[in-house]
Amino acid sequence: MVLDTRTASDFAKGHIPGSLFIGLEGQFAPWVGAVIPDIKQKLVLITPIDKEEETVRRLSRVGFDQVIGYLNGGFQEWLENNESIESVNRIHVNDLLELDISSIRIVDVRKPGEYEASHINDAVLLPLDFINDNINAYPETPFLLHCAGGYRSMIAASILKRNGVNDIKDVIGGFNAIPENAEITSTFICPNGG
Repeated sequence: MVLDTRTASDFAKGHIPGSLFIGLEGQFAPWVGAVIPDIKQKLVLITPIDKEEETVRRLSRVGFDQVIGYLNGGFQEWLENNESIESVNRIHVNDLLELDISSIRIVDVRKPGEYEASHINDAVLLPLDFINDNINAYPETPFLLHCAGGYRSMIAASILKRNGVNDIKDVIGGFNAIPENAEITSTFICPNGG
């Protein structure tokens, strides 16, 4: 398995086909444990330059000791050799606000409590925590994908692409980038009035 630990935006712009994204800048170790089911999985790393050793160390701390190497020179080396790449389509929140939300399938990969507090109207909740169990629940038609800030949704996008689901657009900045007064979101009202 090729594990890409660069930023979500770098991964979206270009990555090795079939690679899994889990960026060092987020909650790296917990998500590695959550979405890579086998700690004996052999890994080849694509890291930010000079982050190879840190990545190996952080993986080892959570039991992932099967790193067989990393791409010397990082993703840039891959590009310079004219190897094939893939990307993840993304959409800015301003563009999202211009769309007719009722005609778009939207998948929210946040945790249930985040969704209950507030969510995009008509969005389907499919938490990243359970993506390996509910991968067949994702739409077969084009859809938008988001989390709170864009980190978890890029992990989800990479997993979906590895499983042949490619007609995805990720919302840059996620739910947190949507203005509070936007009409496309629902807000939780406490049942006891408080």
